[in-house]
Amino acid sequence: MHEDQKLVEAITEEMGALFCKGVFTDRTVFRFNVGESSITVAISAESCEVEVVAGEAGCSCRTSAEMFSKIWYDGYRPGIMDFLGGAIKSDAPLLLPQFLRAFGKL
Repeated sequence: MHEDQKLVEAITEEMGALFCKGVFTDRTVFRFNVGESSITVAISAESCEVEVVAGEAGCSCRTSAEMFSKIWYDGYRPGIMDFLGGAIKSDAPLLLPQFLRAFGKL
C-alpha cells in the first residue's frame, strides 16, 4: 500500500470519533486529492460519511500527503502563500477551515 493511501485511511478512521455535529447546516461534499490518493467526505449537520462517489463536490482540494498530515496532525494552518505558491490548490478555500472545525481541528 502506498504511503499516501495509508495516511488517508488513518485519517478517515479517526473522522467518525472526532466529528462535531452542527458545524455545517447544509450537506457539503469535500474531495481531497492527497498525493496519489483521494478521499471524498460528505458532511451534514448530523453526520459525516466517507464516500467512494466521484460526483460533484462543493470543495475540491489538492495537496501533498506531507501538507495534509501537517494540517491534520500538527495543527498547521495554511496561509495565503501556501495557496499562491501551489502547495494547496482548492476551488473553495474558504470552506476548508469549516471542514477542520467539523472535526475539532480548528
